Amino acid sequence: MDTRTLGTTGPSVSALGLGLMGMSDLYTGADDTESIATIHAALDAGVTLLDTGDFYGQGHNEMLLREALRGRNRENAVISVKFGSMRDPQGGWIGNDIRPNAIKNFLGYTLRRLGTDYVDVYRPSRISPDVPVEDVVGTLSELVAAGHIRNIGLSEVNAETLRRAHKVHPISDLQIEYSLISRGIEQEILPAARELGVGVTAYGVLSRGLISGHWSAQRTPAPNDFRAHLPRFSGENLDRNLALVEQLRTIAEARGVTVAQVAIAWVLGRGDDIVPLVGARRRDRLAEALGATGVTLTDADLAAIEAVVPAGAAAGTRYDAGHMAFLDSERA
Repeated sequence: MDTRTLGTTGPSVSALGLGLMGMSDLYTGADDTESIATIHAALDAGVTLLDTGDFYGQGHNEMLLREALRGRNRENAVISVKFGSMRDPQGGWIGNDIRPNAIKNFLGYTLRRLGTDYVDVYRPSRISPDVPVEDVVGTLSELVAAGHIRNIGLSEVNAETLRRAHKVHPISDLQIEYSLISRGIEQEILPAARELGVGVTAYGVLSRGLISGHWSAQRTPAPNDFRAHLPRFSGENLDRNLALVEQLRTIAEARGVTVAQVAIAWVLGRGDDIVPLVGARRRDRLAEALGATGVTLTDADLAAIEAVVPAGAAAGTRYDAGHMAFLDSERA
């Protein structure tokens, strides 16, 4: 497994990271035994970056990771944690709290659930207009000085917010959606990150399975699967997006690889400062994703991909209107 560095100040990590969200929340069909086996397989393959959130399964995801790391060398894992999103007893979303005391409280619980005395990268899941980003990063810098966290990250912020935050304390990486069909960061956010020396951890590289090559028009997400509420997975949008996938399939088959491997390899090839996160919940899906690290797309491949899936080709927004309005990264 090749390695990359999260920005100019962050840790060295595997070129591909594992996102753990789906092992606890928002999708259906996860199994703890298979999830732990998948984390073990990732670690054995050289994957070091493990991404979680304290609100994934309301703590379940962190406890699952603790169990998976039991008996292994903690120093061999780079644990990235998001905080701030709040849930009610039914799992509903009830807002975001990133005030200084809330940050310290969230971290205290995270350290206990993970069974560790530090987190490698700690980041707010979303930025709130009610709390200046300078205050958030200032509090996180205190936690760095105290040794409780080693690096500060951000998630889904725009270029201006990133610059403001970086003035307070170096930001290791920005976690943000980036894929063949979600390329909004290319205009302003990615150039700003590169200007500042901030790495990018790209989530949604398969657009939650939509461009994995495994989704079909006949597949209906369960009501508790959040993809049931995403515009790209419904109606005519789904038909148009799956038509893009079929064109990608032609390119993939000509190379003797899968659609998912092409999509992941495309993100891997966008720069050494970008680390894709794959949300594999099973060992077979992990193995497929790992195969992308051996795929080098030629100039001819890239031109063919661009011809069938140009920027802006996707039908529908990446979240529903309410969530889109909450994203700092989508604000001008």
